[in-house]
Amino acid sequence: MKYLTFLCIVFALVLVQSVFAQPYDRLSESKNHSAKVYYSAGHETRAIAIAKRIDKAIVYFEQLLAFKPDVSLLVLSSADWSTYTSFPVYGMPHYTDNKTLIIAAEDNPFWKSFIPPLEQLPAALREKIQHTYKNEMGEISMQAFFDLLALHELGHAFHIQGGLTMQRKWLGELYPNILLHTYIAENEREMLPALTLFPQMVIGGGTKELKYTSLPDLETHFEELGKQYPKNYGWYQCRWHAAAATIYNSAGKMVCRNLWNALKGNTKILSDEELADFLSKQGDKSVADMMRNWDQLSVK
Repeated sequence: MKYLTFLCIVFALVLVQSVFAQPYDRLSESKNHSAKVYYSAGHETRAIAIAKRIDKAIVYFEQLLAFKPDVSLLVLSSADWSTYTSFPVYGMPHYTDNKTLIIAAEDNPFWKSFIPPLEQLPAALREKIQHTYKNEMGEISMQAFFDLLALHELGHAFHIQGGLTMQRKWLGELYPNILLHTYIAENEREMLPALTLFPQMVIGGGTKELKYTSLPDLETHFEELGKQYPKNYGWYQCRWHAAAATIYNSAGKMVCRNLWNALKGNTKILSDEELADFLSKQGDKSVADMMRNWDQLSVK
């Protein structure tokens, strides 16, 4: 009886180990990266390209912030998406936990929904979009922008695993965008048009069709926005992308470290007035200005 019990225990341990040793059995793995990288069949080239950018960004941010997170990257086809994440919108970069970053491997309706009717745009803007977002097949695709969002999501791994008190959900999104813009401006300046034109395009479309636009709205309806109103949530993100550019241009790369140290060193949740003063003094005035002037800067 004791022998049978022992065998049962061993079998159970082997089974559990097998389950956890093969969490991505439908995916292939690309090794020798800073992150653990898995990808859907047929998307190795894309996965490696994203992984190499993440490799470089981790090194850059580690030097800047004196911290390195543990990250797993999943580059998924639409067929594999529902197997590895419950997030309903294919194409929205996100985490399933504090470490597992999900990125779409394919162009998709969500990305395409942000492409405006080109024939209705001023000629100068139309030409910029066609030049910046034309893919290898000569089609307009937002993939160049959404690929860069892998670094936004990487920023989440830094501040979450680093134990920062982010104060507000919007600040938890703005800070990764500051990290993203800083990395691109400092290391891949040729990608700045792809990073900045898309937000300008979305913001320029106005707010008439949006359900929520204020920062308090965002705090209250954060989960609802991401899952039920992805385009509305995308508008918020574009506002934060534009703000990140302004903040970087004002304060340079050290604003990343200043905000890191400030948010890590203060665990008390501040009132709006206290937070604006805190950000102005310990981050940069441009960060506080974004908060104070949010509604006035909204495009109606």
